[in-house]
Amino acid sequence: MSDIMIHVSPSVDTPQGIIPTKNQKGNRKKKQFLKKMKYLKGKGGFKDNSHQRRNHEHNQASKQNGPFTRAAPSPMTTKRQSSPQSNPSSSGVDHNIDHSSGPSTSSFNPLSITFTVTNENNHTKPNQPVNTKTTATLSCASKSSAHKLSTSIGNPTKYLAIDCEMVGAGPKGSISQLARCSIVSYDGDVVYDKFIKPSMYVTDFRTRWSGIRPRDLLKATPFALAKKEILRLLMGKIVIGHAIHNDFKALGYTHPANLTRDTSKIPLLNRKAGFGENECASLKRLTKAIFNRDIQTGRKGHSSVEDAKATMELYKVVEEEWERTLASTS
Repeated sequence: MSDIMIHVSPSVDTPQGIIPTKNQKGNRKKKQFLKKMKYLKGKGGFKDNSHQRRNHEHNQASKQNGPFTRAAPSPMTTKRQSSPQSNPSSSGVDHNIDHSSGPSTSSFNPLSITFTVTNENNHTKPNQPVNTKTTATLSCASKSSAHKLSTSIGNPTKYLAIDCEMVGAGPKGSISQLARCSIVSYDGDVVYDKFIKPSMYVTDFRTRWSGIRPRDLLKATPFALAKKEILRLLMGKIVIGHAIHNDFKALGYTHPANLTRDTSKIPLLNRKAGFGENECASLKRLTKAIFNRDIQTGRKGHSSVEDAKATMELYKVVEEEWERTLASTS
C-alpha cells in the first residue's frame, strides 16, 4: 500500500456583500481545517505531528490576540506538567516557554544539593567546597598557640617557693645543716615537707628559730635521699625564696640564675613596703608591711611551710612588673 500525501490549504467562501470580521474568518478557517484533518485521519492518509500542530495553534492564537499571547496548553503539555519530575506549582516555572536559547529549568533533581560559602568580604561563592585542609591547619595552629601560652613564663605550674630550716653541727653548732625543707606551689599548696636527717652530728638544734627538736630527726629522711627528691621537683621550675642562697647552700645545690627569684632582692617589693630599694628586709617585716600579717611568732620557732607560703604571696604582688623588668634587662 502506497502512502498518499495530500496538501490541504484552508480556504473560506464568504457570501458576497458580507465582509466577515477577523474573528469570524479565523473560526471558519479553523473549523474547516479541523474537519478536513479529522476526515483524512480517519482514512489513514494523515500522520499526526504534535509538534507541527502546536506550532499551528500558537500561530493562529498570535494572529487573533497579538504576538505575546501563548496558546492554551495541549493535552500532551498538560500531561508533562503533571509528571513528578516537574511541579510548576512549587517551582513557578512555565514549561510552555521555549528554552532552546538558554539552560532548561523544567527538571529538578531532589538529590542535587549545593552549599554556599560566604567569605570575609560577604561575597557569595556558590558550589564552592569547604577546604578541610585549611580548617585542620587552623585548628592545629590554635592548639599550638595554646600550648605555647600554657608553657610560657607566667604559667602557675612552673613556680615553686622553697624554705628550709637548719640546725648546727660542729663546734658550738657553727656549721649549718639541713633539717627540714618545705616547698609550696603557686597557689600555696604544699608540694614537699619533710624532716631531713643531717649527715653530720647535730650539736645545736636551734629550736628557737628552726622549730626542730631531737625527736623530729629520729625517723627523718636521710640527706642524700631528700636531696634527690628536692632537686627532682626544682628542675626546670622558677624557684622563689627569701635569701634563697642560704637554702641552696644547705642543699649543696646551685639553681639557674634566670629561674631564681629572691624576694629579699626585689626593689619593687621594698618600694611597696616603704623600705629602701637596696635594703635587705626580713621576710617577717615585708609580710607585716604589705599584708599587715604577723608570721614567725611564738617560742616554738619558725614554720618552713608558713615562710614558703608568705614568700610566694610576696612575689605575686610584684610578679607582672618584675617579670617585665627582667625580660627587658635580659
